[in-house]
Amino acid sequence: MIEPNRDGDVWVFAEQEDKTVNDVSLELCGRARQLADQLGVGMAAVLPGWNGRELSHRLIAHGADKVYHVDDKQLEHYRTLPYARVMCQLISKHKPQIVIYGATAVGRDLAPRVASEMRAGLTADCTALEIGDYLDPRSKIEHKNLMLQIRPAFGGNIIATIVNFDRWPQMATVREGVMPLGEDDPRRSGEIVDEKVEYNDFDSAVRLIERHREKRAVNLKAARIIVTGGGGVGSKENFQLIRNLAGVLGGAVGASRAAVDSGFIDKAHQVGQTGTTVRPALYIACGVSGAVQHRAGMEESAKIVAINRDSEAPIFSVAHYGIVGDLNKVIPMMIQAIRERA
Repeated sequence: MIEPNRDGDVWVFAEQEDKTVNDVSLELCGRARQLADQLGVGMAAVLPGWNGRELSHRLIAHGADKVYHVDDKQLEHYRTLPYARVMCQLISKHKPQIVIYGATAVGRDLAPRVASEMRAGLTADCTALEIGDYLDPRSKIEHKNLMLQIRPAFGGNIIATIVNFDRWPQMATVREGVMPLGEDDPRRSGEIVDEKVEYNDFDSAVRLIERHREKRAVNLKAARIIVTGGGGVGSKENFQLIRNLAGVLGGAVGASRAAVDSGFIDKAHQVGQTGTTVRPALYIACGVSGAVQHRAGMEESAKIVAINRDSEAPIFSVAHYGIVGDLNKVIPMMIQAIRERA
């Protein structure tokens, strides 16, 4: 366990694959920059990989003061043990006070391993990170400027705030899309620190024989228009109305958790705290009641249109335009009007 280091930097694990930095790492750089400024410390990214040093400049452009770059053939593709060795050795050497990972398949695999080795706390799948104070009810000691790790709990029915005041570094994984991806600033300057890491034979116990990558079925984060169906759509067959409207608008198909749980569509399309957080130019919610978990994942959309038979549905509280009516009648009328104007 590392003793609390109040002067330690805020770190982001920079996930990369095939010479491309994962968007969630860039999103986290923006938030980490804000946290570091609040604490009055530096912000750094850790970039393990092979022949990817030029990616450091992109991380600097998104807010990093330093990039700890580890270049090794063993790190060309992600494997748990070598990457964990990198993080543990660098954390022990530089003693950051906060380390943030994206809640991707890689981040969810790597972060618990590092937390266990460092005997540090870890909060998974956070949707917000803040700096604040915490009064320990047992010791009555007030701990200043801790990272408040905010995430849904109990199936998304409550929002929990978790603090870690005695086991450092403070660590969290953060869901993709919950932090806005800021504009990069190519004028920013920063330091690239080339690090060497010592491995042992155990780190090479797993060898990569073959890689298979499946393309993502839908990319909701990149969509400018999303048409989402909720439980009010009624059936899997009726969900074709949602697909038809998305089709004429050139948009992506989204779904609420109720629609996914009902089997109308697969989870890759789910929007909300337990799905994907989105910020499209236009978001059309059809038959979506608007539970707090769903609104948290789409309320920052530029324009929101809600269609629901219930005039009291919570979705109308965040909608810019609301249509009270039967989606089975409203959507075909919308499709016809759009086609006539095309």
